[in-house]
Formats: sequence, C-alpha cells, structure tokens
Amino acid sequence: MNQKDKFIIIDANAVLHRAWHALPPLETESGQVVNAVYGFISVIIKILREFKPNYMAACFDMPGPTFRHKEFKEYKAGREKQPDEFYEQIPITQGVLKDFDIQVLGLSGYEADDLIGFLSHKVDGGLEKIIVTGDMDALQLVDKSTWVYNLKKGISETEIFDEAAVFERYGFKPEQLIDYKALRGDPSDNIPGIRGIGKKTATQLIQQFSSLEVLYQQVEQGEVEGVSQRIRQMLLDQKDQAFLSKKLATIVLDVPLDFNLENFKTKKLDVDKISVKFSQLGFKSLLKRLDDVVGIKQEKLI
Repeated sequence: MNQKDKFIIIDANAVLHRAWHALPPLETESGQVVNAVYGFISVIIKILREFKPNYMAACFDMPGPTFRHKEFKEYKAGREKQPDEFYEQIPITQGVLKDFDIQVLGLSGYEADDLIGFLSHKVDGGLEKIIVTGDMDALQLVDKSTWVYNLKKGISETEIFDEAAVFERYGFKPEQLIDYKALRGDPSDNIPGIRGIGKKTATQLIQQFSSLEVLYQQVEQGEVEGVSQRIRQMLLDQKDQAFLSKKLATIVLDVPLDFNLENFKTKKLDVDKISVKFSQLGFKSLLKRLDDVVGIKQEKLI
C-alpha cells in the first residue's frame, strides 16, 4: 500500500453475514444475540489499526425488492433466510457505527454493492479506495486506485485484490467479470447466464472476445474460429438471457444520492461513548483492542 489518503468502504451486510456464520452464539446479559455485531466491530477495529483511514462509509442493503428484481423476479430467489436473531443485529451494528462516527448508507431499490460503486467512482484516483467485503461481486470495481479487502475465511483470514490479483485469479480484467457472469451465471444471486456454458468455456470466450458485445457481433455473422457450432447455437438461442444476466451482474455507479467527501472524514474516536456501548453489549475484549487504535492505556477503557 502506498501513502495516499485512504477511503474505506464497507459492504456491511456481507461482513455481518461472515461474522454471523463464523462466530458462536454470544448474548448480552438481557439475552440479545450479538455475535455478528461482535465480529463486525472486530473487523472495524482491525481496519482502523491496519489502514488508519482518512474516510469511511458502511453500506447496507435495505429491505424490499431492488430494480434488479423488477428486471428478473427470480433474482436471488432461493437464498436462505437467516433467523430473526441475525436481522435484529443490523440496527445494533448501525448504532455502534454511529458511535464510531462512521457514515451509514442505505437506499431503497438499490443494493449495498451499488452504493459502494457510487462512492468508489465519486472519488478520484487521488484517494486509495479499499472495499471491505466477504463477497467477490465487488471485484468488478477494482481499478488502479480501488482495492478489495476480502474476508477470505470467516473474519480472520483476509486477502487483498488489486488489478494484478484479479487477473491472476480469473485470467481477465476486473471489469470483464460482468461479461463472465453474463455467460457463466451466478448461482448465489440466481443470475441465469447461458445454460450449458461453464466456468472454463466462459473464461475462454472472455479471453478471446473481451466482452459480450464483441462476442455476439462475431457469432451473429457466422461461424467463428475457436467457437464450436454447439456453443454458437447456445449463444444465439439464449442471447436475451445473456444480456439480461449482464445487466443483473453490473454494479451501477450512479444512484440518486448527494455526495460530499467531507461527510465521510474519520474523526477522533469518542472512547467514553464507545466504552459505554461496548459495556452494554459485553464487549470487554474489544475495549482492550481499542488501545492499538487510539493509543491510550487500557485501564481507562474498562
């Protein structure tokens, strides 16, 4: 990492889900389950210590359908609903984020990914933007000044993706992940792709033609070297499905929100306020970890 100012953008729902599944049940004295909150804040403290960001935002999915559901009603169909104990931790997490003076964003009709895309493209390359997530969808946003800090396993193992790391993993550029999903589909989001085309074929087609549009320009003109007649016919028969899949997979970069970078500037932590909240939640071990972030003695935190 270089010495540019850093803007941390958190995919809040993705990190919460990782924490929920990674950590055993944890309850407050009143019986409120808070394991996802604990894991989420553990990640926040780690991020503060590791990157010392100048700006931060946490983006949340909102209840209800998005514009993608209007395009394709089966979008994300079949996703397992989590127990109520998980969803009850979302407002608690948002409250703790406010105690940290971290901006919380959510917008009906859009996903957190879209807000992340909006923020990352509102800020020029003078800032280093680091997207914190447990979801590989954000890799399409990687560019020369945008990285993805991925929770690789649970919340303890992480990996950082820059442009070179994305290419090493997939064999093509970050923005081409959209075209790849248009062909391969994405079972986790129920994006259909082209039936009969798997990972290997989708990768080969993207490497050969660079984009869905160029691929169709070629196959619609006739037989193409390197594309079997069987694959060509699949593409022709499922063209509408391919372009719908690309639209569903594309993170939008323009959402109806005002933007002022100064609103996301990090502030000196109010340790007293955070200490009260952590004590209420029973997070004494997290209180101790704040020592590395704020540089004060642990005795004052407990």
